[in-house]
Amino acid sequence: MKLINKQFRTSDNSIINYYELDNQKPILLIVHAQGTNASSYSKVIKGLSKNFHLILVDCYGHGKSSHNKEKYNLIAQGNDLIELIQTIANGNISVLGHSSGGLIACYIASHYNSCNNLILEDAPLFSSNGNRRFSTFNFKDLSTVCHNFINQNKETDFVYYYFMNQYCWNFFPEDSREKIRNKLGEFALRYRQKYPKKTLKVPFWPKKFLEAFNGLNEYDPYFGETFYNDSFNKDVNYYELLSNIKCNTLFMKANTTISENGFIQGALTDEDLKQVSKLIRNIKIEYFDCGHGIHSEKPREFISCINQMVEKQRLEELKR
Repeated sequence: MKLINKQFRTSDNSIINYYELDNQKPILLIVHAQGTNASSYSKVIKGLSKNFHLILVDCYGHGKSSHNKEKYNLIAQGNDLIELIQTIANGNISVLGHSSGGLIACYIASHYNSCNNLILEDAPLFSSNGNRRFSTFNFKDLSTVCHNFINQNKETDFVYYYFMNQYCWNFFPEDSREKIRNKLGEFALRYRQKYPKKTLKVPFWPKKFLEAFNGLNEYDPYFGETFYNDSFNKDVNYYELLSNIKCNTLFMKANTTISENGFIQGALTDEDLKQVSKLIRNIKIEYFDCGHGIHSEKPREFISCINQMVEKQRLEELKR
């Protein structure tokens, strides 16, 4: 079966673009990370479809969904996805969210009573809001680049601007950094001029790092600005939000490293995760030896972990 592209118009005429694979199985709503779109889950669609009717959405400010700055916050996005679910779903659903999509997934599970499974893929709970956000990789990278792009008027191509200003350049030797940056920047500029609608490709640049550019062509930097100024989390109390989640929850934790000065290279710390596990009553934590995009870096293990959760739940229901 193929994914079918559909669009949902909310009560205030906002557009949620989504892709559906309807196989008459229980619904799994998939919410992608910031800067990507629904296509980021392409490696695991076939495996997940064995147990789920898939709904993969483009978040606001991403893909073909509405690019409306008033909607770039957790509450607006969460409520509109609940409206989508209430319209197309009959019965219980599961929700999977990656990174910032995990924050949205938490909101849905906390406010939608028919959510019976919550799957969080390296969601940055407690680390991405308030003063804590200043010490995260996302703040120093995408959020800051978005903020600076919005406040300049020389460069109009955000994809090229992000490539030239991303935090990853700090990992290069200082004595050769600018030379390498300028050389690869020439490749990036030529590619963008020749293929403005394609995902960026740059020779010698690690494929893993280039995956961060998937979806940036249809990404609104003003969405990133909301993580810079913390307006994405406006009026959200994560302690209350997580305490209200009653469904089965699986947290997939990727690697995190913390520098001597407290810089968090990863989604959240072990201490953050301990706090999450105290607030969500029925939670299981699985650790993955990889980077932030578990579904992309470890697709087989990712699918297997979710299938085990489904099978365990099925057996428990048979015992009742």
